[in-house]
Amino acid sequence: MIYDIDARQDAGWGCAMRGTAVVLALLVTAALAASALAGAANPSTIKIGILLPLTGPFAAVAETQRNGAMLAIEQVNEKGGLRMPWGRVRVEGVVADDEAKLDVGVRRYRYLVEQGVVGVVGQTWAPLAYAINAVVKREPMPYFPVCVMAKEAFERGKLADTTFAVTFSPWTVGYMAGSAAIQVLNKKRIFFLARADSWGWDMRDGVRAAAEKFGAQVVGYDEVPLGTTDFTTVLQKVRAARPDVFISAQFAADAVALLKQTYQMGLNREMTIFNAFITNVVAKGLPPEALKDVYAMHYFYYDLDRFLGGSPVAKSAAEYNRQYQARYRTPADAYATIAYTAMQEMFRGFEQSGSLEPMKVAGALMAKPIFQTVKGPGRWRKDHSVIYRFAAFLVKGKGPGEQKHEWDLFQVVGAQGGEEVLPPLKALGY
Repeated sequence: MIYDIDARQDAGWGCAMRGTAVVLALLVTAALAASALAGAANPSTIKIGILLPLTGPFAAVAETQRNGAMLAIEQVNEKGGLRMPWGRVRVEGVVADDEAKLDVGVRRYRYLVEQGVVGVVGQTWAPLAYAINAVVKREPMPYFPVCVMAKEAFERGKLADTTFAVTFSPWTVGYMAGSAAIQVLNKKRIFFLARADSWGWDMRDGVRAAAEKFGAQVVGYDEVPLGTTDFTTVLQKVRAARPDVFISAQFAADAVALLKQTYQMGLNREMTIFNAFITNVVAKGLPPEALKDVYAMHYFYYDLDRFLGGSPVAKSAAEYNRQYQARYRTPADAYATIAYTAMQEMFRGFEQSGSLEPMKVAGALMAKPIFQTVKGPGRWRKDHSVIYRFAAFLVKGKGPGEQKHEWDLFQVVGAQGGEEVLPPLKALGY
């Protein structure tokens, strides 16, 4: 049978076909859009921002931090990527230089967000970390600062819900230094030299808290601005006060200048010299004779064998250091380890939550706050700081003849940790 379709029927059929084609096209477009959205929500690769002062006064420390962050990324990718509900997800690090400047740092943070990062690790300079935290508070992002942030930042309501600090405040540094000097080294008369900013003032308050608790006395105090190069007048005051321990807050280049001058003036023969917080990069800037018998708190030191023997923590630290040294040709330094730990915790938040959504990541970390690090266990506290079994190690500088190689800088002789080294939650408004 032959059906003859007249012109009007043909025209109507044609309209119907064209209409169907349009509908099909819209459906295909919608399907593709849905697929694209699904791909965006369930990506096979994610970007993490690494924002550090790779130029400027903190560049040497920032370089180690970048190395630590990148090592964590390389390790997770070697395992096939993050384990997410939709499959394995590889990680790409996007590095930017904040120059330790507020305007540059915030602008480059915005740039990283525009590049599609789903989390940011960074900052060696605490004021910039606090400024970026303010942005994150308005626009949630998993953000892990890798500096020692001011005590004020940990007060209730100050940190964003998605900001997590794997270190602590300068108050804790000061408290640990004071506690170690009094309880381990049996020193009772303290001269403390602060830096004239929140770093130094918070540390001063921590030292005073330890002195009050453990029965010591702060017999002298002074403060100098960041960037001081001549400490002669201050060191004369220290000598006149006749303390049995001189604790200083100076860091990086300031610490190198101070410790050299302390040695040159012979104060190390009259009292114990204690630089509150140190890194290998700083110690490497000192001649061995100036480093000899200098005590300090160290967030992480790569050789824990003599202190912790064959313990799981010593083995974990040694394996991490082996991998770091194979990649970067130097032992892992403290701030490299801070960045490494931060990156690992961000990854745990993604995997634990099964999501890249910032609030879900934050909720997952707080729901299961206990985690393992290369220096032992940690636990997130309400203020998004960490309670560590080993918050920092007490180290003693090695002098000429003691150093077996160029990075054989310290002997670990003690440790500080537990919640007692953190400011009480009540004091922070909790």
